[in-house]
Amino acid sequence: MKWILTILGLVSLGLGLLGIVLPVLPTTPFLLLAAALFLRSHKGLYDWLLNHPKLGAYIQNFLINKSIPLKIKIISVSLIWITLLNCAIFVAHHWALRVLFIALAIAITAHILSYKTMR
Repeated sequence: MKWILTILGLVSLGLGLLGIVLPVLPTTPFLLLAAALFLRSHKGLYDWLLNHPKLGAYIQNFLINKSIPLKIKIISVSLIWITLLNCAIFVAHHWALRVLFIALAIAITAHILSYKTMR
């Protein structure tokens, strides 16, 4: 079972890393899931993740404060809207898809803004 949890943790970590550059994919939930899976399966990977120079501070700050830095909020929301508006305008040829892209952007923005801003 520990191998399965470790593999799922690695997949979650990979998705979290992709979420850093892909605005539609959430970063924080996948990194938190990876940390939880590693905690139950591989203490070494858990320690590595929490002590990682970039990701560790991000995870620890979120776990402790339940907040997101203002810079990350601005970047995330901006990239989401740039990407999904481009999809709505240039990719979607049916009005229902355009509405879906806009609704998705609104929902993701609301979710990000629902967290406190870390000072």
